[in-house]
Amino acid sequence: MPSRLMASIITLVAVLTFSSVAFAQATRPQQSSAPTGQTLAVPRHDLSGMWDAMGAGVHPLGFSHLRPAFTPLGEKMFRANKPGRGITEVPVALTNDPLDSCDPAGFPRSNLFELRAVQILQTSNQVLLLYEYQRVWRVIWTDGRELPKDPDPTLYGYSVGKWVDDTTFVVQTVGMDERTWLDNSGDPHSGDLRVEERFQRVDHDTLKLTVTIDDPTVYTKPWAAGDPVALKLQPPNREIKEMFCVPTEMEEYKRLMANPAAGR
Repeated sequence: MPSRLMASIITLVAVLTFSSVAFAQATRPQQSSAPTGQTLAVPRHDLSGMWDAMGAGVHPLGFSHLRPAFTPLGEKMFRANKPGRGITEVPVALTNDPLDSCDPAGFPRSNLFELRAVQILQTSNQVLLLYEYQRVWRVIWTDGRELPKDPDPTLYGYSVGKWVDDTTFVVQTVGMDERTWLDNSGDPHSGDLRVEERFQRVDHDTLKLTVTIDDPTVYTKPWAAGDPVALKLQPPNREIKEMFCVPTEMEEYKRLMANPAAGR
């Protein structure tokens, strides 16, 4: 039977349901560590496997301390958001964080908040990322296509990627729905947002991820969202857990705890 864990994380206080349902390992088996006295070679053009940020990808305070200044429109968008953390923090019951209603995190928040286990699968023309948090996936096209000029906005955007060397995979993503937030402190983005991810396999068992935000409508210059995150390769029998925000349980939490605490 699933066990339930109620967790308060910044603006969002989410009740997450866990189960032991596993993803089948769809890539070839890999060892998570080298035999004693041996060093495993770094595979060429290969990110496949189960990777875990080991908590390094969890940023409850957001990235407001790192971002550059807002444009005038960006400042207005930021002030309209009511996060549970940061310089415009409000009580949990008053936040308008989309995650507080169990909406999807969207991209790039899927990388900047609750980045935990992620399984990466490669096909002849795609790289697929399957995230533990909210049990969602992304498609990154690798067939040489260009990014769309005027994409319909979606929660996770439209992504294309290419290998720039034997161990570095660079992804460009556009077309993100501006209703999503970048982080827990309410940093916004517009429909002009462009995100670059750099996945660098620094050794057989370590994958370094760097995320760069470029949104000239909201920010005065591009910026790196935090330090690079090191993800560790997991054994091929590692299970990926369910990790959901459950709307009915969230409403019960608000009724019993958050709303009374805010005097509502």
